[in-house]
Amino acid sequence: MEVCYRHPKRETGVSCSNCGRPICPDCMTSTSVGMRCPECARQGTPVRTMRSLGTDPMLTYVLIAINVVASLGSSFGGNVGSSGSLNDAGDLSRGSMAAGDYWTLITSAFLHVNLFHLLSNMLALWILGTLVEPILGRVRFGLVYFVALLCGSLGVLLYSADPSVGASGAVFGLMGAAVVVARNRGLNLMESGLGIWLGINLLITFTIPHISIGAHIGGLIGGAFAAFVLLELGERRGVPQYLPELLCAAIGLVAVGVSIAQYG
Repeated sequence: MEVCYRHPKRETGVSCSNCGRPICPDCMTSTSVGMRCPECARQGTPVRTMRSLGTDPMLTYVLIAINVVASLGSSFGGNVGSSGSLNDAGDLSRGSMAAGDYWTLITSAFLHVNLFHLLSNMLALWILGTLVEPILGRVRFGLVYFVALLCGSLGVLLYSADPSVGASGAVFGLMGAAVVVARNRGLNLMESGLGIWLGINLLITFTIPHISIGAHIGGLIGGAFAAFVLLELGERRGVPQYLPELLCAAIGLVAVGVSIAQYG
């Protein structure tokens, strides 16, 4: 546990949302962007936003490109679960797992039913990726993305026997990760719009038919949990290097293991 930078005998789990120094209750100044230390509160330091904390989201652009190429390459041919090209290319279902097509746990998340399905998911991926990747870094962002993807695939299998395609499980995982990152950085969820966006998307998930509830909820839980492990465990003193990343990868491997053991 860290100690307050002004009161060394006081343990605290709160840090200044601007400079990052640990602060105790007596040193906290509440602002619209989180708790500030006395110096930052007095100086009126520039407000940090999620976009201002990192570098270019290159992996986000790569993932968007892969999704676009894979989806357009399939030509959106056939209905999901039919003998059309989407099924041939790798849609996910209990049937595909029973047939030993385990790669569909991943390939299904890069295919889309139609152009609207693709564009809506890629817009959300671009928004969330440009927010989250600069903060987590490319390696950690990639871990969160694929853990959410695999947990979303597990959710598909657990929830329904119907086949599924789409990046929405991974996208919901990034949404969960963004919430964890915002809280970790002391950003207000409602003022940032993340809380409202998440609520609207959950409402859509449960009210509009033909949406993969399992993928959305599985991805959301997986992405949020992965980000929590990387941030909360990774920022603690005495934690071995790369342990948070290894634990994060283990979450994805467990999702794969359960999927194969249950439906393979």
